[in-house]
Amino acid sequence: MRLARPWPLGELVRDLREGRTTPEAASKRALARIAETETELHAWVERTAFLPGTGGPLGGVPLGVKDIIDLAGVPTRCGSALRADDAPATSDAPIVTAWRAAGAVPLGKTVTTEFAFFAPGPTRNPAAPGHTPGGSSSGSAAAVASGQVPLALGSQTAGSVIRPASYCGVAALVMTHGRYPVTGVTGLSPSLDSHGVFAATVADLAIAWPALSGEPAPVRPPRILVWSADALDVVEAPMRHAVTEAAKRLREAGATVSAFRDERLMAGLTDAHPVVMAYEAACERAAELAVAERLSAPLAQLLRTGAATSSDEYESARATIADGAVRLAEVFGSYDVVLGPAAPGAAPRGLEATGNPVLSRGWQALGLPVVALPGFTDPEGLPLGLQLVGRRGGEAGLLGHACWVERVLTGIS
Repeated sequence: MRLARPWPLGELVRDLREGRTTPEAASKRALARIAETETELHAWVERTAFLPGTGGPLGGVPLGVKDIIDLAGVPTRCGSALRADDAPATSDAPIVTAWRAAGAVPLGKTVTTEFAFFAPGPTRNPAAPGHTPGGSSSGSAAAVASGQVPLALGSQTAGSVIRPASYCGVAALVMTHGRYPVTGVTGLSPSLDSHGVFAATVADLAIAWPALSGEPAPVRPPRILVWSADALDVVEAPMRHAVTEAAKRLREAGATVSAFRDERLMAGLTDAHPVVMAYEAACERAAELAVAERLSAPLAQLLRTGAATSSDEYESARATIADGAVRLAEVFGSYDVVLGPAAPGAAPRGLEATGNPVLSRGWQALGLPVVALPGFTDPEGLPLGLQLVGRRGGEAGLLGHACWVERVLTGIS
């Protein structure tokens, strides 16, 4: 059975709009694909009864919802035994309400790692069996990569959307921090937690975003800074080659391409991010910290580290991030996007860990919108994703630029 078989959102939206299919038929297709693949993938926690969409641009598109996001009538278990007996949520999180208004139809909850941190869930990678799907939005990434649904919600505090998109070979958008409220989301770090969404391609994301926000994403070539991340010393040779090859093709296609040279800035932001994340997580998840012996080792360590972090250390890290935001805003005065590796390499073999989020930490600290771009593979045929980082609040422009990049790299006009 072919597990990696994404369901293009654009195709479904056209079929719904032109009457070639119905919301009921789309839901049945999704449930049939789940039934066909779920025994191997384990992407879902719970499915819900089908409720037809209420119109909107997406008009009945099946949607997966990460299990830290409240969905009315379903418990929010957060991948944790501590929440196993929780009552169902009484209302949708605002982000779910917004997607419903756009016409999306939630089919249920997708797997997350424990409280959206590092302890793996049961989900498998459709594109690379035996390799991690990433975390913490692993269920949503796998559900889209396997064609169970054409759209699924994630969240990112470090690299929880961009990394699984890269590993599973799909596209994803991390929204600007604060673009939509995180009310009804069980988060880790209020100054870092951001919403995300997965789809098969960037072109699909450029359909989903206007449906959600009302902002069109006009396709146009960008002015690009290429970030090698060499100073972090984690990028593997196949990923390095993918970035170099992408920059070459984009330059040949007419984009302005220059090197991003402020590696010290990104290294500083990368170091500041985990300080802020741990400190805020210890506050946000104080109830869980009180029973740390019942948590996985990675989450317990995060919370204990945060509890041991001084307010001076926290404020110093926040100051580093604030200074970095000012400096990056100056950079974006002359350029549109930063192109770089989405992960150190392809999905690591094994299911005991979720991979390294280090290449997302600095950008997430700044709260900038980011797109994961699929399309490259390593010598073994495993997916390699790139990331495009845009201006704060500039999701529409970023997606328009990313569509142009995708067209160049895939050769599709």
